[in-house]
Amino acid sequence: MEGVSHATVVAIMSEIGIDGFKKFETAKQFGSWLRLAPNNKISGGKIQSNKIPKGSNRLKIALRNAANAIRNLKDTHLSDFFRRIAFRKGRQAAVPATARKPATIIWTMVVKKVPYNTPKEYLFLDQKRKMGIAKRIKKQMAKFDIKPDEIGLGNSLSPNYNF
Repeated sequence: MEGVSHATVVAIMSEIGIDGFKKFETAKQFGSWLRLAPNNKISGGKIQSNKIPKGSNRLKIALRNAANAIRNLKDTHLSDFFRRIAFRKGRQAAVPATARKPATIIWTMVVKKVPYNTPKEYLFLDQKRKMGIAKRIKKQMAKFDIKPDEIGLGNSLSPNYNF
């Protein structure tokens, strides 16, 4: 996984080991235990604070170092995430937010025994909307048994503007 070095893996194994992951039911609980998740303090329905709680351990430091390494990478989904958060909230907020990502990925890999597959690219919201609209249109076309040729779409699925 990008950003995670041998030192990070050694820190994980020395701090909690493989069996330690199973003490946490979800990845969110693991991130909260590491003090990488925001601590939302709500009183009377009003958010008083949503900062990351103070406190540190060796594993949190290792994951923050991994986040700083991710910052220096180019064209990975985690480095894109870091840059988006850093642009919006600043580098100081982006480091713990990005450190939580490898923590949840590692928890999932160990507990659920799922291999890590690097996403090829990040889809922005407008791209997700376009894909959703295209999927709904294809579903409707299948439901009403409409062929692409009937509505002016050829084999290339580009509009036919022959008026």
